[in-house]
Amino acid sequence: MSETFSIGDLSREYEVTPRAIRFYEDAGLLSPGRNGRTRVFSPRDRIRLKLILRGKRLGFSLNEIREILDLYDAPSGEQGQLHYFMQKIRERRGHLEQQRKDIKAILKELEGIEDQCKDLLAASGAD
Repeated sequence: MSETFSIGDLSREYEVTPRAIRFYEDAGLLSPGRNGRTRVFSPRDRIRLKLILRGKRLGFSLNEIREILDLYDAPSGEQGQLHYFMQKIRERRGHLEQQRKDIKAILKELEGIEDQCKDLLAASGAD
């Protein structure tokens, strides 16, 4: 029999709450077996949880994560999954690069406004 994991095992391993794991189950991203009322997670569920958490950390939505995970079981299998994932990575990277440009512009503008405020304070004789 293959190794199985409890919700507590996965919670400790990935440092997430059991509630978060149940949320991913309710969202259809995980499908543990049952032993009575106890959830029994397979190695596949364990890997899926790892991928879900990585996807969230990278900023992907739950729908995007679901699409990526579901492609593994599609006829195109891992190849299709990897191509789609690479497309999503490029999109995410582009979005983050734009955010970086926007943040840089905002920081420059804030610096200018701060300098203007300092100049106005100095001109009025205040500290």
